[in-house]
Amino acid sequence: MKDAINEIRKRAKREPKRIVFPEANDERVIEAVEYIRKEKIAEPILLTQDNLEPERQEEFANYFHERKQIKGLTFEEAREMMENPLYYAAMMARYGYADGFVAGAKFTTSSVIRAALNCLNVDKTAGIVSSCFIMIVPNYSNGENGVFIYADCGVIPYPTSEQLANIAVSSAKFTQDVLEITPRVALLSFSTKGSASGRWVDKIKEAVDIANSKNTGYLIDGELQGDSALVPEVAVRKFDSNDNGVAGKANVLIFPNLDAGNICYKLTQRLAKARAVGPIVLGTLQPCSDLSRGCDVDDIIDCAAITVIRAQKRDADK
Repeated sequence: MKDAINEIRKRAKREPKRIVFPEANDERVIEAVEYIRKEKIAEPILLTQDNLEPERQEEFANYFHERKQIKGLTFEEAREMMENPLYYAAMMARYGYADGFVAGAKFTTSSVIRAALNCLNVDKTAGIVSSCFIMIVPNYSNGENGVFIYADCGVIPYPTSEQLANIAVSSAKFTQDVLEITPRVALLSFSTKGSASGRWVDKIKEAVDIANSKNTGYLIDGELQGDSALVPEVAVRKFDSNDNGVAGKANVLIFPNLDAGNICYKLTQRLAKARAVGPIVLGTLQPCSDLSRGCDVDDIIDCAAITVIRAQKRDADK
């Protein structure tokens, strides 16, 4: 478990990026920022009400007003929003004054996601904003030696087939970019390859077809029950897997809805004593990470390191 986290921090140190933290009133964030600065994992920017620059607030408010004017937002309302460190942080990332932001120790997930949706550019290749967790299960050899990606556990309540396909592709890209492992993506269901039928099963099948039609080169399969996705022996017993690279070997698990994803990550965390890192926001050009309000200092450090790696990858791909 420590190896995966240590590798993420080590890679972040190779090329630290400017990461902004808009929750300076939280002791965990302050401690994490001190450690990040000392270890040179990132170049942290800790926002307080005192260091919000009026000129930038005006700049951000002008952009925000013009972008949201169709919804009736006045400039005065936009200017007031830029008094909020969360929106100011998101706009810093949007304008390139920072390379990404990390929030959620105090702000709710819905607040962080709204700031990301309203301020950041959506990656057109992703097509949708979603989220994922890195789950690290101790003393477990399946997946990637106990390392998994769970998605979506924080954003889209009831995704369509198209949305599920985009979540699968975004999660696969994240897995490849940040963990540097080959993603093996399973779209989960209560059915394995036709063992059950109905519209919920059909939706998963359609999502798999859409994802594979994008010709990304990622290994994506479904519909699979949890045991068929994780355990090779079960996959063989339940159907002829033809060694497609996913069944029984999945390391990226795509849940059919937010209920399933959120419940499963919390159960895995508590029952298996797994480490849950995230949620990490997917689908924006400017990287950002949400935090659980129950996060500890290490969670903040690790989300910052992940955000740095994603910024490194984005800059390398330009």
